[in-house]
Amino acid sequence: MTKLANKICVVTGAGQGIGRATAEMMVHDGGHVIATDINKDTLAQITEAQTQVLDVTNANAVKAFAAEVGAIDVLFNCAGFVHSGTILQCRESDWDFAFTLNAKAMYMTISAFLPGMLDNGGGSIINMSSVASSIKGVPNRFAYCASKAAVIGITKSVAADYVTKGVRCNAICPGTVDSPSLHDRLQATGNYEKAMADFIARQPMGRIATANEIAALVTYLASDAANFITGQTHVVDGGWTT
Repeated sequence: MTKLANKICVVTGAGQGIGRATAEMMVHDGGHVIATDINKDTLAQITEAQTQVLDVTNANAVKAFAAEVGAIDVLFNCAGFVHSGTILQCRESDWDFAFTLNAKAMYMTISAFLPGMLDNGGGSIINMSSVASSIKGVPNRFAYCASKAAVIGITKSVAADYVTKGVRCNAICPGTVDSPSLHDRLQATGNYEKAMADFIARQPMGRIATANEIAALVTYLASDAANFITGQTHVVDGGWTT
């Protein structure tokens, strides 16, 4: 039997990168996956999972989606945004958007799906954080580091509150991952080759991660094989924070 057999899994931010890789891997591992994203064009490229356009920053949309889907076994909160810049380059609107998408959206999705998990006697919640958080200060990532640190706080709090109820909650903390959003940020620097070389140079392994390498850990945490793991920050960064 595959490790996610009979599990209903919701993935946010599934249109590309880690979210898509995870949705596809969960399907291959036997899960019934509902892949969501705000971008209907990238979502349409997913052929193996059920898809649903969803704005996770819209509280009413999240509540309606959860009511439609019903009880689930796995929630992977992957939707997020990387803001570049220092505190002096961070506008109030940048700060608000980073926290709305990177942290508040998780509050809303967890709040919407947790009651069903409790009724069913358990579930697994996996939140996308980053080593750029309370784990490591990274230059020019002020709002991103702050909002991803909040994700770790959300994760540990949910884990502590529901550890006796069968609900596990863990955070994934990647380093640099090869994804469309990364390539967009590199292009925005004006010198793609140098920016990529700089990213690779800070990795002790001499390369950046693939989306599948992160997805493999997410899928493991979603499975019953990880039933004794909760409240943890799982660093996947090729030794960057060693």
